[in-house]
Amino acid sequence: MAAGGGVRAASSMETPSWAVRIRGADGEIAGAGILLSPDQVLTCAHVVDRAAARVTAEFVGAAGHRVPAVAARVDGDAYVPETQDADGDPSGDVALLRLERPRPVEEAVRLHRLSAPGRAVRMYGFPYDHNGGIWFRATVVGSCGRDGQVQLSPTSPGELASPGCSGAGVADSATGEVIGMVLTGQKDTHGNRFSFMSPAETIVRHLPRVEPYLEGPAAVDDRLRSTEDDAAEALLDEPFAQRLAAWLRDDGRQVKISVVRHDDDARGATLRRAITLADRELRTAASVGRASLDPPGTVPSAGGHDLAVDAGGLTSAEIAERIAERMGLWPRHGDSAPDRIRAARVTLNLVVVGVDEALDPPALLDLLEVLRAGGSRLLLVFRTAGSCCHRARRELLVRPARERGERLVTRLREITGPLAGALCERRAAVVPYGVPPVDSDLVAAHAALADLLRTEGRDHGPDLARYERLAERVAARLTRHIARLDRLGDRRDELGGRLRGYHVLRQHSTRGEEDPAVDALYLRAHDLLQTRPCDVHAAEAAVDAYTHHVDTHHSRPGRSRGPA
Repeated sequence: MAAGGGVRAASSMETPSWAVRIRGADGEIAGAGILLSPDQVLTCAHVVDRAAARVTAEFVGAAGHRVPAVAARVDGDAYVPETQDADGDPSGDVALLRLERPRPVEEAVRLHRLSAPGRAVRMYGFPYDHNGGIWFRATVVGSCGRDGQVQLSPTSPGELASPGCSGAGVADSATGEVIGMVLTGQKDTHGNRFSFMSPAETIVRHLPRVEPYLEGPAAVDDRLRSTEDDAAEALLDEPFAQRLAAWLRDDGRQVKISVVRHDDDARGATLRRAITLADRELRTAASVGRASLDPPGTVPSAGGHDLAVDAGGLTSAEIAERIAERMGLWPRHGDSAPDRIRAARVTLNLVVVGVDEALDPPALLDLLEVLRAGGSRLLLVFRTAGSCCHRARRELLVRPARERGERLVTRLREITGPLAGALCERRAAVVPYGVPPVDSDLVAAHAALADLLRTEGRDHGPDLARYERLAERVAARLTRHIARLDRLGDRRDELGGRLRGYHVLRQHSTRGEEDPAVDALYLRAHDLLQTRPCDVHAAEAAVDAYTHHVDTHHSRPGRSRGPA
């Protein structure tokens, strides 16, 4: 049983008691829902018709062999239809139903706040082919759009959320907690398949009456939330707001370090504003509308961070517990929070304000290095540009950037050296049919390598992310070309073996008798196979001509046919 009543979402592969199948007034399956309390079901607004008299909620996970069915209606004004902004970005699509008869309290489940990037999740929906219910698996890709919705990647193509799944609960596979609700599934023009969910924080922002059924600590500490006083126009540091919004929109930088003194009211208000707007739960329509009047590029998207902690007066162990809880890393066998974080394969976007005001800043920096090394993104705010800030810059920014640059230099040297050499070697061996030149790619890789070597040791070097993308693109292209040329080389070798086999057969059957016409066919095929680069297509035609002649000659009565 979960805290506050109800059950854990998905502690087994059994049909969850909280999973609800919803039928419309016509009796057809309209979608799914989540039983949050004995008499309330959460679902998508598009699953139910607000004007309809009622729908039917069916509890497929109830004890026994029958499926209880209970009439339900939209609960007053708890209905937020999907809307789209000028860019077509969706928002809302949530509704709360009131049951005419309550269900047992132990069947209900709570929504849970949980950092989700990269997590494996499951959802229980009712597609047409499995209207009794079926599990779908997916991996959380990340936030998408300004409403704080989350993109899911199906584990297999057949597990795309389909009609009958809208409104289904999304359960974290590791903890069993319900962390959101399925909205829809889509297949784009390129054949990519994605499902989308509204996380718990976004749901409660649209439907505040769901908050009593929400568990887990809020993502933003109280002291980091924007206040009414922060709304004053004079308290917006525009350049700082743009830099914060860029990081919260994932500008490619893993770690950002800033200094915000206590007496700098404008930067302090700007920081709180960014943290608040980037939180799914705190980002209200009023705050977004107010912020939209501010300069362009200063408004981050919802879901830009997973946790914002005020480190002032806390120990690193207390901060680690806060992070571990947000990441869903529950204690096992007495292991510490830092140990759980170090062993975890999940990441988060973390904001820590007042790093130098923690009770043990050096230990906190050690913890932050563990998170950075594990792939988490960090926005770190210091109150002074003192020794703690300098150490953080050195260990979390400068050294990782230098090591990253060194790895990139090594990679580019591999590309411009051995990999390019291997391609050149293969192009010299066979005519590169279907393999376009890569001169421009290699020129770009050489230029990137030269730029990195020229700026080595400087505090502000080139855009490593751009050069990393270049390196991977060029490496992938060269690898594909080498594989294509290797297949041509393998075909050349096969043709050589075939030609030798037929030549031996012919010499044996004719006892060395010469035939100038046939010998000419053999010599042409042999010369084509020996020439470098070998024209494999021409050589294949020549070998076919020779072997066809031999097969025809040996197909006469009394002679055996040659090898195929």
